[in-house]
Amino acid sequence: MRTPLIDRRDFLKAAGAGFLAALAPQAWAATLEADAVFATAYMKRDGSYGAAVLSEAGKMLHAVDLPDRGHDVTFDPVSGRSAVFARQPGTFFVVFDHKGRAEPLTIASQPDRHFFGHGAFSNDGALLYATENDYDNAAGMVGVYDAKGGFKRIGEFPTYGVGPHELLLLGDGRTIAVANGGIETHPDFGRAELNIATMKPSYTLVDRVTGELIEKHELPPSLHQLSIRHMDLDAKGTVWFGCQHRGPATEQPLLVGRAERGKDLALLDMPKDVLSGFRNYIGSVATNPDAGTVAVSSPQGNAFAVIEAASGKIVRTSSLIEVCGLAPDQAGFLASTGAGAIMQPDGNTVSEPDYVWDNHMLRIGE
Repeated sequence: MRTPLIDRRDFLKAAGAGFLAALAPQAWAATLEADAVFATAYMKRDGSYGAAVLSEAGKMLHAVDLPDRGHDVTFDPVSGRSAVFARQPGTFFVVFDHKGRAEPLTIASQPDRHFFGHGAFSNDGALLYATENDYDNAAGMVGVYDAKGGFKRIGEFPTYGVGPHELLLLGDGRTIAVANGGIETHPDFGRAELNIATMKPSYTLVDRVTGELIEKHELPPSLHQLSIRHMDLDAKGTVWFGCQHRGPATEQPLLVGRAERGKDLALLDMPKDVLSGFRNYIGSVATNPDAGTVAVSSPQGNAFAVIEAASGKIVRTSSLIEVCGLAPDQAGFLASTGAGAIMQPDGNTVSEPDYVWDNHMLRIGE
């Protein structure tokens, strides 16, 4: 039986919902004066969905309604707008201004595509790139959207792999890095993973102007069930990536790696107790370029770790129920959970019990 994607007409009706209007003046003032705010998707306990803008203290400043579950948020400093993408196999993204200067805009995917939850703006803010699934051909694609023309879809190019998840724009402003998870899905089967026995994850570099493949790196055959999922870029331009193992639970492959242009992928060795604590699942990766650190989280293992980027050594581990979202904050990281908690770098935790924070958190610098 066919499981349909969310009907585009339904969520386009919801697109008219603007920012929550009942904001205290001090909340707006805090937003305008803050050095940074943080954005994340959420689900409320009543079953509704949205994207929230949080203060550094983890308090909600304002929010925008979403028609279904969101995943990650990306920010364009040129226009001051953010885009929040639907969770796989979602068919929308919503563009919003975290200062409330414009109504949100909801964009539908093409009928034969769906989103994987991630995207990135070009440095000039003119284009938005999103990972998409050409599901009838089991091919990963990057959809290209005109950010200055109402986010009209103006093209696409391949990711040169299956099941692309997160993408990053590298420091040259032209190269896009893609984490191809290697997992085939089709909306007829919901979120079912159709090729676990034959999956081939890869990390690719693609020219965003020509769409040509620059580099493609696959993990060794013995690790073909290690799905590459999330990434972030450190101060030296190294891409750090996190994986999710789809093989037997008794196996405990390394889960975090580094990618440098022109070099093979390098998986990071970790102490056994730290690695086993992740339970074969890295849910989010975030770097703190100023501190020279990288954080990785596991909601399955209720744990996250901070790594020194230069040496690859674990410098801190923490336990936090359902932790996943990570964003750099001062010399450390803000962490969010599926239980509604926000942990600050000093370990202080605040909670919004009516909210289930989604997997990712974005720092929006001013």
